Amino acid sequence: MLPFTSIDHVQLAMPSGSEDKARAFYRDLLGMREIAKPADLAKRGGCWFASGEAQIHVGVEQEFRPARKAHPALRCHDYPTLIERLRRASVAVNEVNDIPGVRRCHIFDPFGNRIELIG
Repeated sequence: MLPFTSIDHVQLAMPSGSEDKARAFYRDLLGMREIAKPADLAKRGGCWFASGEAQIHVGVEQEFRPARKAHPALRCHDYPTLIERLRRASVAVNEVNDIPGVRRCHIFDPFGNRIELIG
């Protein structure tokens, strides 16, 4: 029997007071829905987002440094449409072709965290 069945969520960090920027990117641009944090955790700041089974929790880190290498990889329902929407919003999309048969790119959230999108 396998010990794990899926990833529940990925935690990324952001500077204090950046919740509106997180919502503008993850909710409004990427199209994820914001989910409520439990009351005790909401006191710490940050926001949680979901799309299907994928969740990204963006938490406040006092000595914030973006994750430039470590990253979540999100499989997209409509990769071409999302990529076009990101480009129209002036998000740099770095498409890479180093895995045969896999269409993918890297983007960065407003805080500099790397995100991989897979078509």
